[in-house]
Amino acid sequence: MPWWSWRPGHAGGGEPESRGGTSTDSKVRVGVTPPAQREPERLAPVPTVELAPAVAPVTLRRVGDALDMLDIRYLADGDGSLLAMWERHAVLFTLEGPEDEILVMRARPHSTVPPDWADRAYRVVNEWNHTRRFCKAYVGDPTERGQLPIYAELQVPLGSGAHDALLVEMLDCGAAVATSFVDWLHDEGALL
Repeated sequence: MPWWSWRPGHAGGGEPESRGGTSTDSKVRVGVTPPAQREPERLAPVPTVELAPAVAPVTLRRVGDALDMLDIRYLADGDGSLLAMWERHAVLFTLEGPEDEILVMRARPHSTVPPDWADRAYRVVNEWNHTRRFCKAYVGDPTERGQLPIYAELQVPLGSGAHDALLVEMLDCGAAVATSFVDWLHDEGALL
């Protein structure tokens, strides 16, 4: 039965609707009593839940503290960014936007792509974007030497703030995905 002729409500998966301007007779259930309302004194007690830690604005200082908790070593560049370096790539952690409300994690492999590989680079990056989560990848503008850098970037708007556990989780995710991206570019992507 085609999807356009299916109508919910029938035990067999739906009732067919008639075509040609007339509809089928609907079945009305008679004598069915609605369920009784729940009475407060018969409800199970609500378990005690520990309140979440306070939500606070995300600052570069808090980002640095979260990176420290993750044992990720970083350098402060003096321009309001933190830079962590790995063997094959670097990740920039910064706050952008009109009010520094967007957490940005931007990974860049140390290797670049020659300009004659541009088409291949775009195809590989597009494959990553099509099949992966969390960060978008893109081919950057040519460097001074004409080489093409490759980036992976994760941006999260945090104008409402975040608690420490969430901030740590986001930074951990960004760092892990950056490493996966660079490893993928070297192995399966065969670009670097």
